[in-house]
Amino acid sequence: MPVKFSEFKDTLWFATAPNAPETVELEGETVADVCIVGAGYSGLTTALELARQGVSVVVLEREEIGFGGSGRNAGHCTPTFTHYSLPELRKVLGAPWAERLIGRQTRANDKVSEMIARYGIDCEWERNGYVQGALFPSHLKTLRAQMKAYNAVGARTRMLDREEAREITGSPRFYGGWLHEEAGGLNALAYARGLGRAVQTEGGRIFTQSGVTGCVREKNAWVVQTPRGSVRAEKVIYTTGAYTVAGWPKLEQTFRIMRVFVAATQPLSAESQAAVLPRRTTIQDGRGDIYVYKYNRENRIVASMFPMGARGRDPALTRQILSDRLKWLHPDLREELQWEFFWYGELDMQRRTVPRLYGLAPGVVAMTGLSGRGVPTGSMIGGILSDWAMGLAEQDLDLKLEPLSRQPLYMSVAPQAALRGYRLRDNLRALRQGALLPPHA
Repeated sequence: MPVKFSEFKDTLWFATAPNAPETVELEGETVADVCIVGAGYSGLTTALELARQGVSVVVLEREEIGFGGSGRNAGHCTPTFTHYSLPELRKVLGAPWAERLIGRQTRANDKVSEMIARYGIDCEWERNGYVQGALFPSHLKTLRAQMKAYNAVGARTRMLDREEAREITGSPRFYGGWLHEEAGGLNALAYARGLGRAVQTEGGRIFTQSGVTGCVREKNAWVVQTPRGSVRAEKVIYTTGAYTVAGWPKLEQTFRIMRVFVAATQPLSAESQAAVLPRRTTIQDGRGDIYVYKYNRENRIVASMFPMGARGRDPALTRQILSDRLKWLHPDLREELQWEFFWYGELDMQRRTVPRLYGLAPGVVAMTGLSGRGVPTGSMIGGILSDWAMGLAEQDLDLKLEPLSRQPLYMSVAPQAALRGYRLRDNLRALRQGALLPPHA
């Protein structure tokens, strides 16, 4: 049965991004030093790094540039880790891998800015910061520890008291918050298409509508096969994430798909903009069952949540939940909200929510597990994958090379169970501390 992903053309980004660079389907045989499978952020930044070093590179894409998570995400660019604190990450990954990955991730937005500036990518890039709010008093202790940990590795972050949190976010609900001054936001698909255009500028070749059907060893090279052609290459890199379809045996078993939904309002009035995010920061409301939102160039609020029960399945109810939560956070918002865009994306969830680098065969690797911080992570990961392709010794890479491993069956339900657990935990904490609960909590 063919894989069915959520509809791509429903996204706000598809409606507003500049046109994609011109590409064609691969026909016949071609040769490259490196063949990359997947034209999302990870594949494109890898191709860009390699092409700039004079490496002959071909990118194969089953659909179109940015079709997967790179064109569907909410456009947040916050150079942090979503699931693990930095001390937890050090325990999970160990030395030296944790410090290397922390160094890459926490400076990822510098990489994004550099590529956007170098190649003139028109993608609504705004570096106006990210605030994680505290909806009950004890959360401030956690955020303060987070601030200290990130500042210790060179990030520029600080705590907000209640008054400054309201000044920056427009919301009176937060007891304070954590401001990451280096974070930003962009038009997700415009950025992916801009990276594709940059790859072509540097001499890389991108073939779309060219899904990989197999990869076989012939003499001293790998032959990556598509329905109407093939690429003969010394090295092959798979960067297809949750949108993996065939291409290499059992690669799709390294993750379980979890869906997320994103919605965008009509362009808001100047009065509403003064009440909601007056500094145009990205906001995460601080609950484990997150609600995160920002503006796009047209002054639409772009918000995202995870489906839970009827939320995400029932369109009318879901829009009501989005509106009720935003109006609760911003009581001065008087404008009626029309969620004019609503779409889904798929995440490649793993038991360890960090990028994973798999050694598939000599000269072949795959990378999955970007879920949750796709823009900065996908933008920095190209440096790691290009290091591998250029022959950097395994022990010197910034990700540990692992054998292919299958995710346990419980990962099909564990992420949803965790979200429900976070919601219950936060509700109990808020009630014990006399804090108000948001609607639909």
